[in-house]
Amino acid sequence: MTSVHAHSRGAGSRSARHDAGGVPGGLDRRLGVGLLVGGGVGLVAAFVLAVEKYRLLTDAGYVPTCSINPVLSCGSVMDSPQAEAFGFPNPLLGLIGFTAVLVAGAVLAGGARLPTWFWAGVQAGVSAGVLLVHWLIEASLYRIGALCPYCMAVWVVVIAVFTAVTARNLTAVAHRLPAPAAAAVDVLARRQSVVVTAWLLLIAALITARFWTYWSTLLG
Repeated sequence: MTSVHAHSRGAGSRSARHDAGGVPGGLDRRLGVGLLVGGGVGLVAAFVLAVEKYRLLTDAGYVPTCSINPVLSCGSVMDSPQAEAFGFPNPLLGLIGFTAVLVAGAVLAGGARLPTWFWAGVQAGVSAGVLLVHWLIEASLYRIGALCPYCMAVWVVVIAVFTAVTARNLTAVAHRLPAPAAAAVDVLARRQSVVVTAWLLLIAALITARFWTYWSTLLG
């Protein structure tokens, strides 16, 4: 009888630590809170960009509020072909995408357990988002030659959300991976902030190098 109870307690403990998908208990709920925050910030930035784009389209003389100097110039970015990558203003993608992130975050924060196909879809979405963001980063630095502060806020959010979702999905399959790979996944899951910080510092270094001539005139 004692052994049966011990086994039952052990099974219950394992269930408390992990859900059916092999994800540590509470991870999806914490991820949901993070998605709510990231989705909210991204949605605000996308909405502001959409409003600024609309004003620019309806008034050729309008100067966007985020056009501060020759480098921080939303107007230059919004007037570029890259600002309508799919034939319509990019902020519309942000409005749709970040709304989806908010909804997913609310569901997860509420404690829901979602199926594998859902996570596959989310991973595809955030992967497409991070690829698009880096294409826009390259365009801003080396083709347009200007930066949009609101766009940079979107870059940060997309990179953070991509890292968090990827870490979660890798954690779900870590038990199927070889020990070294599983250990690497564990490090990623526990050091997401370090990964995101290093990623953003690299982008900041590229920005500094690209516009160093202008920055140096401000310093000197």
